[in-house]
Amino acid sequence: MNTQNQHTPEQTYHALLHADYQHEPTIVRERIGQIDWNGMAREQVSEHAQELVQSVRQIKTPSWMQAMLNEYQLSNPEGLALMSLAEAVLRVPDVATRMALLEDKVADKDWAAHKSQSDSTVVNAATRGLILLEQVLDEQRSASVIGTLKNLIRRVGEPVIDKILAQILKQLGGQFVLGQTIENALDNANILQEKGYTYSYDMLGEGAKTQDDARRYWESYRDAIIAIGQHCKRENIAENPGISIKLSALHPRYEVAQTETVMSELLPEVLKLAHLAADFNMGLNIDAEEAERLELSMLIIEQIMRDETLREWKGLGIVVQAYNPRAPYVLKHLYALTQTHDRNIMVRLVKGAYWDAEIKRAQVLGLNTFPVFTRKSFTDVSYLACARLLLSMNDRIYAQFATHNAHTVSAILHLINDQEHFINYEFQRLHGMGEALHEIAKNQNLYRCRIYAPVGHHHDLLSYLVRRLLENGANGSFVHQIANLDIPAADVASDPIARAERILAASDEPVENPVRPAAELFRQRQNSRGFDLSQRVVLDQLMAERAQYWHSRPAIQAEGAEDEQRMASHNPANTADIIGHVVRTEPAQVPALMARAQAAQGAWAQRPVQERTEILERIGHLFEANTTELLALLTREAGKSWADAVAELREAVDFCYYYAAQARQLYTQNPLESRGVMVCISPWNFPLAIFAGQIVASLVMGNAVIAKPAELTPLVAERAVQLMHEAGVPQDALILAQGHGADIGAALTSHPDVAGVCFTGSMPTAQRIHRALADHTAPSSLLIAETGGLNAMIVDSTALPEQAVRDIITSGFQSAGQRCSALRMLYVQKDIADKLLTMLKGAMDCLVIGDPADLTTDVGPVIDEVAQKKLQSYIDQRQANGQVLHQKAVPTEHAARGHFIAPTLVQVNGIADLGEEMFGPIVHFATFDAHDLEQILDDVHAQGYGLTLGLHTRIERRAQELTDRAHVGNIYVNRNQIGAVVGCQPFGGCGLSGTGPKAGGPLYLTALAHLHEDDNATYTDILTARQLPWGGVSLDSPTGERNIYRVRGRGEVLCLGPTLKDVEQQIVLASATHNRAIVPHLMLEEALKDAPELARYTRAAHELSDASIAAFYDFDAVAYFADDARAREIREGLSKMEGAIIPLISSNTRLHDWVHEFHVCTDTTAAGGNAELLASHS
Repeated sequence: MNTQNQHTPEQTYHALLHADYQHEPTIVRERIGQIDWNGMAREQVSEHAQELVQSVRQIKTPSWMQAMLNEYQLSNPEGLALMSLAEAVLRVPDVATRMALLEDKVADKDWAAHKSQSDSTVVNAATRGLILLEQVLDEQRSASVIGTLKNLIRRVGEPVIDKILAQILKQLGGQFVLGQTIENALDNANILQEKGYTYSYDMLGEGAKTQDDARRYWESYRDAIIAIGQHCKRENIAENPGISIKLSALHPRYEVAQTETVMSELLPEVLKLAHLAADFNMGLNIDAEEAERLELSMLIIEQIMRDETLREWKGLGIVVQAYNPRAPYVLKHLYALTQTHDRNIMVRLVKGAYWDAEIKRAQVLGLNTFPVFTRKSFTDVSYLACARLLLSMNDRIYAQFATHNAHTVSAILHLINDQEHFINYEFQRLHGMGEALHEIAKNQNLYRCRIYAPVGHHHDLLSYLVRRLLENGANGSFVHQIANLDIPAADVASDPIARAERILAASDEPVENPVRPAAELFRQRQNSRGFDLSQRVVLDQLMAERAQYWHSRPAIQAEGAEDEQRMASHNPANTADIIGHVVRTEPAQVPALMARAQAAQGAWAQRPVQERTEILERIGHLFEANTTELLALLTREAGKSWADAVAELREAVDFCYYYAAQARQLYTQNPLESRGVMVCISPWNFPLAIFAGQIVASLVMGNAVIAKPAELTPLVAERAVQLMHEAGVPQDALILAQGHGADIGAALTSHPDVAGVCFTGSMPTAQRIHRALADHTAPSSLLIAETGGLNAMIVDSTALPEQAVRDIITSGFQSAGQRCSALRMLYVQKDIADKLLTMLKGAMDCLVIGDPADLTTDVGPVIDEVAQKKLQSYIDQRQANGQVLHQKAVPTEHAARGHFIAPTLVQVNGIADLGEEMFGPIVHFATFDAHDLEQILDDVHAQGYGLTLGLHTRIERRAQELTDRAHVGNIYVNRNQIGAVVGCQPFGGCGLSGTGPKAGGPLYLTALAHLHEDDNATYTDILTARQLPWGGVSLDSPTGERNIYRVRGRGEVLCLGPTLKDVEQQIVLASATHNRAIVPHLMLEEALKDAPELARYTRAAHELSDASIAAFYDFDAVAYFADDARAREIREGLSKMEGAIIPLISSNTRLHDWVHEFHVCTDTTAAGGNAELLASHS
């Protein structure tokens, strides 16, 4: 027994949980010290590694895969196209879509540049085939007679092309899969087993999404163990074949939030497999997965080790990932468990296979550090340090070193030779990779080598295949570099310690790192702090802090108020829980409130913008300093789950930081004047984020604010305003008015001194506000309204069903469907509808419905009894019509206590069947034919809404065409359609979904102030308009995600002057903003006399009386540059129009009124990983 490593499991697990890995350079230096090599040792290792590289390169017949990776690297478009094609094409059931996918990936690529460039005849033959396919596709698009003939030939030959392509890709898959069945794999293994190799078999399949998936994977593991067991003839378990399993494949909710369920349901199933493997004297390896599951995996592993009936079994294997900074803590904990429970186990040391996904997750969650090293050389160093530590544990742990890297092989052999006692170990490689390297090194050093061999049908191969292509086609990959003869052997085998030391030494002039931490993700603003709810330390801290707020009453208790003035706040998950009371503001108090706000506004506007922005940033800091209290309030009063509450708090903080940064920039560019007193009316579904966002945006532009929060979430608002005042906002510059919208909201929006309203809620309420402003306030008063949507998602047959189902569940049922952006209408291509529907129903069955205070809860309550009754009545009606496809029942104990609605899937013909938006956990389902995509988009447009749209497809051209056509504010491709990030994903719709500008976008603040008008104002606006991103601009984004922001003209603008000069300005601005001007014909004739070139941007209208405006044919905005009686009549006429709110553009400086904003977010990792990031990983 190794006495230097004696610690109790309690100690090592505590060390694992509390490991500090925030400062990467410090950790890497520690790892280098732990390797403890002098210069001579490092030189010897590198020299031996270089010899191995040269020996591998001397082999005249490189593997087909090695040749393929060398020719088609991820750094060229053709390599990326092949990877994307391989990921999707085998699962697409219909020929038409497969051909569309083929055209998308093959056409317009430079395949000819790869002609006859490879040493492999197979690769060259594949290249010739791709060149031919591209020629056929190019000719198909030709309009000539020959092109038409080729088109006919192509149609006849589609099935043939399709079969050939599928066969090629199956051959590609065959390079990685040992057999499609375990019996095939065992037979195919005989060749290398006779040469001394052994195998660990991996039954292909990604994480289970349903209980049926989990059962199917469990049965495949069981059957494989029985089949492999017939070949376990050796007494030494290390000489027998083994199996590798994924815990995420055995339970659909293998996550920390569901720990109790996982331990009760998954652990018994894993133990059954372990006992079966033990019966055959077989090794069973538990594969490593994402870092968020590490702590849960350790709990499972400990319970297996506690099983006394497995005491004599030495086959439990655990995979440890060296790219995780906590890897040494994992090894020490595993060793402590072996000592305490008197066990012998196996540990496979790998570098790690989810690097790009881990980077993205940390950035998205706003974590202050990464759970992986950010550079490949750092991971290589960590691997060697972990290897030395692992070898010191050899009395209990059989070491398995999985690598395809010549330097790593050489270094491990050097470490073993340094040991004073016999070391029991083996190397491992993946099937289809590293054959030559390990054949040479194995023969030289007589070590045992095990091959990790995937087994499964080709349709199960996709995710695994793409992961391997990403890992080994990336520029920094050893497999890629050894195949590239342009890279000297010395560079391929270079010392990672030296590379790491060079990076660490360059602290004064740091080498550019492609990985940006969350704190530096956005160049324009500071990022909010996030929380990793998969880490026990974080959860324990939040739970402990939350306890002091959970049952306490907020400071606002409405003491001394009359009963009729007191307004109670209830917990929607437990209606008996009265959280607290606030004092209702009466309509009669509005004039006094307005007078106070007006009196304070001038002094507030006079403060330097720098001072106002600093106050906003202090508000953000105070929100973060009071995190636990705010999270508790959001959960208890608004029914927010843990994850939703954290996300909302972060959004509120991000609004503070973003608007502060943007205001500084705006005031340096333009002379801006505040509007006056803004009324901010916010909803209950985002009682902190939207509430704070409206307020801080208005404040930073020098306006005073009267804030009217939703009556259902008054306590969140009270606390937020307290913190804003504490940050330095004057009491009267921000006044809180609590009460019912029909009373206090109506009184506020009707007050003549209101400069504008920021509103989020329903379109009917927005229209009432519009009428109130038109009737009682200045014609130029501002209305920013963000309303609801009938949001659709389209899933075609190239989509990966598991990803689509994950995003459908999130988009439709997270937050109990109570988001403006939530999915309401799901369209699925008929060819995959049955499979996807089955999976979707199974995933719905796995949802946990309950009190959001419980970390396990996925779906909490709806907000109140009114909402509950409306939703339930709708579901009952659909149920009576036989349209309910599936429901997840609400547990009885929760149904009796709170306002819960069962997540429901409803069959419809299409979006036209929906009517009004049902604001809850209800998703409608319809199918479509492959050729009906454009019609679906037309149907979506016909409803008049335009808030969010989801699209799942691997055909990039299709995605581009649909996003170009869609008149929808926020479009999400290959991801869920909720959760817009401030500044990164500006949020807001058009049509019945809102007026614009987008919250968290570049035009929002400009609407909240006046640009100082002078003779150059129009010229300035024209210059600004021409600089707008008409073609799209890329916004700061987390890795693996692309966010494009662009603007379009609203359409047709009715230009009414009133002066001829005004009309001319309006025509010029219309043309500059890609609109078309409609001008009364007499005014148009006069305007064109001086500027006839503007004729192409205009069309004439008959002369209009004021009363005829509302009845006039379609237009999208009205421009009238005056604030007189006629302007009021025009505004009143517009407010009486049904449908979308039409803006009155009252000055030549309101640029935001001339355009609609659009945002498209694409998950670029959907096809399996982030090729761009991996390609730059070094």
